Amino acid sequence: MIGNNVRRIRKRKGLTQEKLARLADISLNTLAKIELGFAKKPIIQTVVKLAKALEVSIDELVKEEKQAVREVTNKNEARARI
Repeated sequence: MIGNNVRRIRKRKGLTQEKLARLADISLNTLAKIELGFAKKPIIQTVVKLAKALEVSIDELVKEEKQAVREVTNKNEARARI
């Protein structure tokens, strides 16, 4: 869950894993483990650092993927109406 959200947001913002790890002040190894799902419950300090580096809320990082997809779909539909 969190790993997929981090990866999705990182890619959407055009960041490499290396750049995000530097911005969040975490090791590249830690970030890779989170994104790959090996670290399913990272410590809260790491989640806070990632949220700040990605400029998103902690909620956005930990929410269920289905909800994230639904929100993106809703935003795209709203843009299409404009």
